[in-house]
Amino acid sequence: MGSEPASGVGTRRRRERSPEEGLPAVHSRQWAMARRALMTVLLFSLILGGSLLLWGYVFKGCGPAHCEMPVCRDLLSLYLASGNTSVAPCTDFFSFACGNTNRTTSSFQALAKENKRRLQRILEAPGSWRLDSGEEKAFQFYSSCMDTGAIEGAGAGPLRQVIEELGGWPVSGDWTPLDFNRTLSLLMSQYGHFPFFRAYLRPLPTPPYTPVIQIDQPEFDVPLKQKQEMNYAQILREYLTYLNRLGTLLGGDPNKVGEHASFSISINSQLYQFLRPPEQQAQGKLFQMVTIDQLQEMAPAIDWLSCLQATFAPMSLSPSHPVAVHDLEYLKNMSQLVEKQLSKHRDFLQSHMILGLVGTLSPALDSKFQEARRLLSQKLGELTGRPPTVLHEELISDIPRVLSAAPWASWCRSQHIRGGSCTKRALLTKPAHPRWMTCVEKTAAFFKPTLAALFVREAFGPSTRSAAMELFTAIKDALIARFQMLPWMDEETRAKVQDKVTQLQVKMGAPEWALKPDPARQEYNDIQLGPSFLQSFLSCVRSRRARVIRSFLQPFPNHRWQVLPWGVNAYYSIPDHVVVFPAGLLQPPFFHPGYPRAVNFGAAGSVMAHELLHIFYQLLFPGGCPACDTHALQGALVCLERHYAAFPLPNGTFFNGSRTFLEDAADTGGLAIALQAYSKRLLWYRGETTLPSLNLSPWQLFFRSYAQVMCRDPSTQDPQDTHSPPTLRIHGPLSNSPAFARHFHCPHGTLMNPSSRCQLW
Repeated sequence: MGSEPASGVGTRRRRERSPEEGLPAVHSRQWAMARRALMTVLLFSLILGGSLLLWGYVFKGCGPAHCEMPVCRDLLSLYLASGNTSVAPCTDFFSFACGNTNRTTSSFQALAKENKRRLQRILEAPGSWRLDSGEEKAFQFYSSCMDTGAIEGAGAGPLRQVIEELGGWPVSGDWTPLDFNRTLSLLMSQYGHFPFFRAYLRPLPTPPYTPVIQIDQPEFDVPLKQKQEMNYAQILREYLTYLNRLGTLLGGDPNKVGEHASFSISINSQLYQFLRPPEQQAQGKLFQMVTIDQLQEMAPAIDWLSCLQATFAPMSLSPSHPVAVHDLEYLKNMSQLVEKQLSKHRDFLQSHMILGLVGTLSPALDSKFQEARRLLSQKLGELTGRPPTVLHEELISDIPRVLSAAPWASWCRSQHIRGGSCTKRALLTKPAHPRWMTCVEKTAAFFKPTLAALFVREAFGPSTRSAAMELFTAIKDALIARFQMLPWMDEETRAKVQDKVTQLQVKMGAPEWALKPDPARQEYNDIQLGPSFLQSFLSCVRSRRARVIRSFLQPFPNHRWQVLPWGVNAYYSIPDHVVVFPAGLLQPPFFHPGYPRAVNFGAAGSVMAHELLHIFYQLLFPGGCPACDTHALQGALVCLERHYAAFPLPNGTFFNGSRTFLEDAADTGGLAIALQAYSKRLLWYRGETTLPSLNLSPWQLFFRSYAQVMCRDPSTQDPQDTHSPPTLRIHGPLSNSPAFARHFHCPHGTLMNPSSRCQLW
């Protein structure tokens, strides 16, 4: 009994065997193996399918998301508005990116205007800032500048008061002749007007770069170059009309005004003829050092010591004090002319100085004087074929004004400035613009410390600066890596350039005094505002000149910035081995911490790489790299020159390959370096974004952002510009990049996918 249950259980288990158990042993083993194989295949299929789904989900989640931030939406609107997507990018990328850019300003000019808009918003909201009594003067000055009703109501009265302080004017009333040099000294020191020569304080262009007073050519409203100018007679008539209008506005007798205006033109014409021809200026020395006493002997009509002492107070000058003279022969001839006129036409000489002063002060006068200036500019533009411009003397009084390209280029070289900031056209002329912009520029010029600190606080906070420095570091690292791959560069030169890059200083955003302003600093104690806007203006002129002089007299261990914090021009300074990127450049649409990386690397990154390459431009000159493979280097130079020359240009576009070559090389190399830096960044960092609605991959967005920086109407190209026309600045570098053709799927042989490419940098 006890054994039955066990036997029964065993019987039931045998009855529940699977049918396979009744098969022969061999077949049973084969079936088991087949079943295991089928199960393995099924399990593998499930795993593979699940993995594919998982990887698809992962890739979908880690792919480029759309940037929906407001700054990205604004950038998208700009790209959609400026581009023409109906054009094939492989045949005309300029039109694809810039085809709807129907404006005469470049992307840099548009950014500069937007920065001034930001300054305008700052100045029109004084309650948003905690200001001391000195800083409040900046807002008060801007407000008085915008009060056109008060300026119009004052009319010419404040200007007549200035003229009376100078002894009066023979044409419009009583004249009490002052000593000629007394009048000249007042004009220079109190009113910022230099009728016969320019005097300014600048460092010498050679070590130890000591600041020294420099005597340069005078400024001329009109270039009176009779032999070279086809419309010379018409230009003279327009200038005479302008001077007659000024005299009439001051209440002068029309007959006397015409006579004195004609004499003033005669004086200017003679002074202009004393200038050295441009070719001689380019070949000669930048300057020669003489003492004030020696200068007095060679040009005795001017009391040099008294005039310079008044202008450059609080400097202490003596007859043995050295000065740098840029054109000694001009000063000798000028002195003889002044002595001759003093003996015969002293009243006419007074009129010449008064008329020149009115022109200098016209931006601070009522609309009648400004309209006279605008009409002169417009007429000169029509006669010379150049766009009308307005000279803003009060904005650049500490910059030497010269007329020909050669001396201006010499001054740029003397300051060791590379980049677009050192162009005569960019610094000396500005298109006519609305009143708010004029007042912003005036306020920014006179109250730079205050506006610099506020602009940086508003537009270049710590997070923006950190992101910009991170971008620069990536570009610098890519530059070093790029040098390791150049076939024409030898190992010794590679080591030297790497050391030079390593030792390079970078100044980002603004000077230290703007990033960390000193609240105890008293900048504007000497500024007296009112009762008229002209008097406020003149007080600011004197205060700024005194601050500039004091800054040069004090020890200054760091680099002196040559661009304002809201400026848009980067540059490299040779003596300080410093590259500068102002906060105004690192703004939308060129840069923003919230932008897709492709935008920042393609736009601001390319600009940074461009400026870094200017440090090494001397390597490209004959003999500049004696240890390099000169055959390979020459081949790369010729290749790039031919590469640019092969592109068609729009009608009316100027291009001089020999003039633009260094900039072309920096454009092409800058794009390649920025692309290399961006590629490395993608390998190490996830979370890339792109712009919605553009249907561009991150790589395509990189190239699109580069092109946006270069957008400009080709017809506005200045023949003297050292940069290529915008079509070439886009097509030249992009077509030289194999990555561009690959990511835009350009067929071989199209404009943007040529059969051969160059590697210079």
